[in-house]
Amino acid sequence: MNAELPSHFPSEVLEQRAAEQRHRLHNSVEELRSSLVDLRSSVEENVRERLDINRFARRHLWKLATIASLTALAIGYGVAEVFVRD
Repeated sequence: MNAELPSHFPSEVLEQRAAEQRHRLHNSVEELRSSLVDLRSSVEENVRERLDINRFARRHLWKLATIASLTALAIGYGVAEVFVRD
């Protein structure tokens, strides 16, 4: 579309073009808003899944149990050493 329009266009035609452009712009903004809402909900769902503590614990139960056991064993030996010193 040219930046300069001939001055002999009737105002009705110009008004109709302006209305069409406003309509297209409005539709574009609505599509953008819709896609941003979809993106936001997708990101929120992904973050919730990754930060779900129960799911993480179920997935890594054996690793967590092993770490807890080794930590308890080390602390137990440390406490026992205090009482068994010669």
